[in-house]
Amino acid sequence: MQITFSPMRHDSGLTLSRAGDVLTINGEAFDFSGVPDGATLPRDAVACDWLAGDVDRIAGQLHLALILPHGADAPAETLFPAVLDAPEGDIQVPAHTLPSPQTQEDIHVQD
Repeated sequence: MQITFSPMRHDSGLTLSRAGDVLTINGEAFDFSGVPDGATLPRDAVACDWLAGDVDRIAGQLHLALILPHGADAPAETLFPAVLDAPEGDIQVPAHTLPSPQTQEDIHVQD
């Protein structure tokens, strides 16, 4: 399964996992096993707000685009994400925001 991300400023997070042709998005499973090779499933046929385009099966592999939510201070890899060959199991998505800078109180100095 190949996932292309379409970054969008959004406060919600995104969690993904995959089991074969089933993609679980924020806890909701979407089964794409019925899409035959060479076919396109129109975006409008899937009740998923995170889907950013049609779902295609090309040479046996599913190709789809998802909205990638990000915060106001998202890192470059989130704003310009690479295409992802989704592994089985939990899928790591690009970070929503940059990590917070450490404050002086967070820094421990050993004596």
